[in-house]
Amino acid sequence: MILAIESSCDESALALFDPKRGIIIERISSQIELHSEYGGVVPDLASREHLNNFPLLLKELELEKYADQFSHVAVTNGPGLAGCLAMGGILAKSIAFVYGLPIITINHLRGHAWSPFISLHENDPKGFKSKLEAQLPHLGLIVSGGNTVLFEIDTSLSIHILAETVDDAAGEALDKGGKLLGLAYPAGPRIEILAREGDSSYTEFPKAMGNRKDKRFSFSGLKTSLRYKLDKMKQSDIDGNLSSICAAYQEAVFHQLIKKTGQFIIEGNYKSFGLSGGVANNLNLKNKFNKLSSSHGIPFYSALPKHSGDNAGMIAFAGFIDLEYSLETQQNDFVNIEPSLSLIDR
Repeated sequence: MILAIESSCDESALALFDPKRGIIIERISSQIELHSEYGGVVPDLASREHLNNFPLLLKELELEKYADQFSHVAVTNGPGLAGCLAMGGILAKSIAFVYGLPIITINHLRGHAWSPFISLHENDPKGFKSKLEAQLPHLGLIVSGGNTVLFEIDTSLSIHILAETVDDAAGEALDKGGKLLGLAYPAGPRIEILAREGDSSYTEFPKAMGNRKDKRFSFSGLKTSLRYKLDKMKQSDIDGNLSSICAAYQEAVFHQLIKKTGQFIIEGNYKSFGLSGGVANNLNLKNKFNKLSSSHGIPFYSALPKHSGDNAGMIAFAGFIDLEYSLETQQNDFVNIEPSLSLIDR
């Protein structure tokens, strides 16, 4: 059984994973309300809160019940806030020392990459290996407040980055756009709600990286375009058309994600597609990718809402994959990714 610890930003999370059953228990303590008054995560405050939250979570887990079943401790080792990661690392070393267990270090983005397959394992643990292999090569997209990464998992289960953002992440663009519109942090979910009542054709925003050969994402220009557009509008017009502005802005973000991903699906020979990261909770985006996958005849996998943000369940599962397939040497697939740390994975 794997005990997993996640503390990359402002979520304190623990999970227990049994290879024969799946995730048997997981707990998470969020700091969103605490940081909302600052408009983003305050690193020192986040680190301090981990010290307060982890003892409470450990008490809820009642580790003594599973002491004789532990095999490994899995802990997030980056990317993330240094102080927050250190809190998780110290906890992992302490537990490993007490129970005499080896530690597995897991890249946070690697956890996201594997999270869409958690349910596949849970539904049939015994048949998981063959079912997973039938989905390879796999194309995946991580869309969160700090990262936008398109990648593939090949038949050897190696992860290769295909495209990533050159500036803001998609979730960051939504949150910053929402801030320009006067929406409270985190603004991305609020934009989604307002967009449902709006008309996405109300106004048009620029579609960046339209060149088929350009294997990158870019969203900072979109945010700038929104600012210029709002500067030319009266506040009464903004208030009266807020839902439609949100719908148009969100559509511009999603258009780039869908178009770029579709190009890779056409050019590749993928057996499945997966969506993960906090923005994967957006039902509009999820439906768009479900239709895209169906149009190309490949199954669509999406991380469950509870496994889309910062959570220990995906860290435990990634640790299981590494142990099951002896992939410890591939821990640094995402080592060159430098995500924004101003916003959390929603």
